[in-house]
Amino acid sequence: MAHQSPLTSPLDSTAIIQLADMLDEGLLLTDSAGVVLSANQAARRLFHGEIIGAPIFDLIDDSGFDDLFRKAALEQVELEMPYHPKDETIHREFKLRLKRLGDGPVALLFLDMTRQKNLEIVRRDFVANVSHELRSPLTSLAGFVETLLGGEVPDEAMRTRFLTIMDEEAKRMSRLIDDLLSLSRVEVDEHILPDDQVKLLDVMLMVRDSLTGRASQRGMAINISDQRADQTRNPVMLGSFDEMTEVFVNMVENAIKYGYENTDIEISMFEVSSNRMQIDVTNHGEGIEQRHLPRLTERFYRVDKARSRQIGGTGLGLAIVKHIVNRHRGSLSVTSKLNDTTTFSVIVPLIHP
Repeated sequence: MAHQSPLTSPLDSTAIIQLADMLDEGLLLTDSAGVVLSANQAARRLFHGEIIGAPIFDLIDDSGFDDLFRKAALEQVELEMPYHPKDETIHREFKLRLKRLGDGPVALLFLDMTRQKNLEIVRRDFVANVSHELRSPLTSLAGFVETLLGGEVPDEAMRTRFLTIMDEEAKRMSRLIDDLLSLSRVEVDEHILPDDQVKLLDVMLMVRDSLTGRASQRGMAINISDQRADQTRNPVMLGSFDEMTEVFVNMVENAIKYGYENTDIEISMFEVSSNRMQIDVTNHGEGIEQRHLPRLTERFYRVDKARSRQIGGTGLGLAIVKHIVNRHRGSLSVTSKLNDTTTFSVIVPLIHP
């Protein structure tokens, strides 16, 4: 009796999903009524857990999806629609393709278009920001160069002053470009959660040790206050050590720049719940008016433009902080009292390895 070769026999749904686990894209198989039969790892991550047996209409809340699914199930044609998960803190964009596999299950393939869309936005914003923000220092540099080349500055002291300003403007442009590149990198991959294990106490110690010298120049000390019930454990989160270090370096640098001389900076750590930790960075200074607080993380937003430029700020630091915190599925907030304290608070999810 003839028999089918294992290489040519049809694949069942389990085999399809096992193959699909090799993909980064989400794949679901449902019956013709929309009940989920199987899902690969990427799909389970997308819908946050075990979804076998769930109605697909409960998982995908979109007004046009029901009709599209039924058409795919009946007509066995490949259909496509955009899909945006509505319960995500990070905006993600998918292309959803549906097709019934012969007389068997309906396949739903989720193609993640988020990075492509982010690249388009970042490219547009990068060009706009560079052309706008670099125009002023470049104009300044060109004016000083033209004056010096024209031999109109015979006085040595004046020439030294001009060269000092030119040096400062060149360094400001370099910082601006570095920050723009950093912001662009984070924005492109904001939807992707890094998967390294980061020990938060190590991050805080690294930040304190690296900025102690700068703080001491203003008579400041950086203190770490660990207020957790169990201080024997080093709290761990999923993320990037370098990016989380960048977050708190930026926050502590701001505390040094805008705090009063001869005051202390406090880094406080405490658990909000068993799986979330809050880290506060507090300084004593002039404070920030309430009307400015909601806009602090906007790119190039400055409370005091003249002072910010004087102390070397690019106006991008807190925007970078916000996007890194978002990428790590955390939250950022700020409170301030005039002529008293300002506190930047970051809450991040913990894991228990």
